[in-house]
Amino acid sequence: MSRPPSFTLCVSEDTERNGEEPSPDNEGALHTSFHQLIQEQSSLVEAALELEMQARGREHLARLVLPDACATAWPEPGQGEQHPGYSTTLRILASMPSRTIGRNRGAIISQYYNRTARLRRRSSRPPLQQLCRAARPSLRQYDLETDPARATLEDKRSLLVKELLSLSPSQRSHMLLTVPLSLVEKCTLRQELSGQRGPLWQCAQRQAPSSPCGWSKDYIVLGCRGLWYRLLSLLPAMQPWHYALKQISGRFGSSVLCYFTFLKTLLMFNIISLLILLVFVVALQAAYPPASASHQPFTGLELLTGAGYFTHSLLYYGYYSNTTLNDPCASSPNGSTCPLADPLLPYNMPLAYVFSVGVSFLITCILLVYSMSRSFGESYRVGSSTGDVAVKVFCAWDFKVIQRRSVKLQCENICTQLKELLAEQRSRSRSLSLCQRLGRTAVMLLAWALSLSTVLGCVLAVYYFSEHMYAVQRDHQVRGSGEQQQEAILLVLPLVVSLLNALMPHLYNMLAMWEKQDSPVAVVYVAICRNLILKMVVLSLLCYQWLSRRVICSTECWETCVGQDLYRFVVMDFIFSLLDTLFGELVWRLILEKRLKRKQRPEFDIARNVLELIYGQTLTWLGVLFAPLLPAVQTLKLVLLFYIKKTSLMQNCQSPSKPWQASHMSTVFITLLCFPSFLGAAIFLSYTIWSVRPSETCGPFQGLETIYKSGKTWVQVLEKSNPNITWFAWVHQHLVENTFLLFFVSGVLLAAIYFNIQVVRGQRRIIRLLKEQIANEGEDKIFLIQKLHSVYEQRERRA
Repeated sequence: MSRPPSFTLCVSEDTERNGEEPSPDNEGALHTSFHQLIQEQSSLVEAALELEMQARGREHLARLVLPDACATAWPEPGQGEQHPGYSTTLRILASMPSRTIGRNRGAIISQYYNRTARLRRRSSRPPLQQLCRAARPSLRQYDLETDPARATLEDKRSLLVKELLSLSPSQRSHMLLTVPLSLVEKCTLRQELSGQRGPLWQCAQRQAPSSPCGWSKDYIVLGCRGLWYRLLSLLPAMQPWHYALKQISGRFGSSVLCYFTFLKTLLMFNIISLLILLVFVVALQAAYPPASASHQPFTGLELLTGAGYFTHSLLYYGYYSNTTLNDPCASSPNGSTCPLADPLLPYNMPLAYVFSVGVSFLITCILLVYSMSRSFGESYRVGSSTGDVAVKVFCAWDFKVIQRRSVKLQCENICTQLKELLAEQRSRSRSLSLCQRLGRTAVMLLAWALSLSTVLGCVLAVYYFSEHMYAVQRDHQVRGSGEQQQEAILLVLPLVVSLLNALMPHLYNMLAMWEKQDSPVAVVYVAICRNLILKMVVLSLLCYQWLSRRVICSTECWETCVGQDLYRFVVMDFIFSLLDTLFGELVWRLILEKRLKRKQRPEFDIARNVLELIYGQTLTWLGVLFAPLLPAVQTLKLVLLFYIKKTSLMQNCQSPSKPWQASHMSTVFITLLCFPSFLGAAIFLSYTIWSVRPSETCGPFQGLETIYKSGKTWVQVLEKSNPNITWFAWVHQHLVENTFLLFFVSGVLLAAIYFNIQVVRGQRRIIRLLKEQIANEGEDKIFLIQKLHSVYEQRERRA
């Protein structure tokens, strides 16, 4: 009995190693794959030439064989007529997919045929006796030629379809997704697979007749799966301000979009802090109000000053008690009527207060580090093609978009991104002479000297003005002036500080116009640095005065006074943001259009608006300990700011005159929020908790040396009440009280961030080298194609 003919499609193992595609960094695999391409196409060209020569009736076919001497030395192709292999060479070049360097369509199908065959052999299959006759192997499946090198593309495709039919549906779908072919060829394969049914499926259909229960089960599974996919598709639309952010990105670009995404991030931080403080501190204190709480009449001025009616409320530190809630002994007027039964759920308010503030800061720190690392990874993504114009032109369109409004929005978004990419490439191509560089450096040094001198002048002005206002406030307290007059005086210092913060950025913009920076990114970064230095130095001065002059206050509780100051600064910052939006955007647009008759609108100042957000968030973090409900005020402020800024942006502003791609801007914003802002607020609160003595007559820590002593006192009481948990006191003494642990954790965190930055820099360098290698591979292909031309010309001359 004759053996059945065997058919195997051999693909080199270098092109597939552990089921992975050859990557551009594997130079040996690339050269091997390209060598296989040359060999395969050369054999096909030789066969075509032999047929052509036979049709023409030429003789001496042996001369077509290339001598060994000619194979070692390939001269350059001439400029004569096109030879018969010219079109074949063009077909070779056109049939190479970009994802598979050096493999043609037939090689891809052959490789995936071998992969499906191996996968089918590894999968568990039933014995041959249990299969029906149609499912058993037959010689009819092996009707291809014995030589795999001469198998046509249609034969390879039909063989791949047969092998795919023998796989399970999940394996078949995964194989079709991973095969590097065009969409048209994938659709053709899917149609052939849907038109045919494997023998296993047909045998299973005959052996298992359909039943109503089976059909209903299938319909239920399909319906649940479709519902789940629709819910997943609705998740992006359920995000807050999803369509608004897309609209801003499409019309104004990624630079303006960074401001609104940063505002959204700050809103998330404040909501998390508010929920923690609201659940563990504010709600429980509202359920058990202190007995000495007395409210003043509400006049409306409290919304600006934060004093009056709000002084003895849940908004400030002084309202919270230092007792154990739900404790009858602590809440009774006299201790003699204390019941014998223990409370069901005692709640220590001082511990809850300090731990809630600490946990909110810890969670915020974790979220900040995570957001910074994620933003850093997205901005400096290894192998990212965000800066590739060709990818943006040919691969940016989303074919799933069908609504007219979404299509228009996507068109605007792609056009804006293309403008940003082209402007960035144009700015990189500019070069300056040595004299121009020296002149620009001198102008920048002079501008920085002026900006730093203005910062120093503003700090001195705030210092002397605050001294004067403290003296005026003490004088009014001695005279016994009216309460409303004293509250109005409290607004003067926040008014002056907010006025300086609103006017100085315009002076810095004039300095930037004098500097004449070519790069819009450099202009934004310089403006951010100057405004940040001003705001952080002024805040440092205010923090020093709050801690050193805490006795000079309108109330007995200096913590409440600091909380009121921070509330006034937050409210005044919001008011000046509204005034700047009104006069800097709306009124200025009307002046340009109505009076000056210009078809021009003001641009959105990214640096100033972002620094306002960072400044307001710093005030909120500084005031969490003194005003637990200050995150609620900041949350309301951010929500209103989003809608006001978005409306003013759409109606009054124009897109940037110099489009630029803000690929790293979000990372810079998060970094500035983390290190100068959050780190400064954490240092201020840590010093207050560890070193500053709290008030004697108000607040949850009255009568203690420091706020930190409350935790130590609670540990001592817990150790005396239950000697079995002495280990907890040891942990508190050696881990919490020991400052070495804090410095060690901070050092490890900084080291991890540093190593992450270095790793990403190394990966970016490798990616740059690999891109250069890909460019060299392209030159190698041109060289090899020229050599093929020379081979064809030599064969023509010899024929």
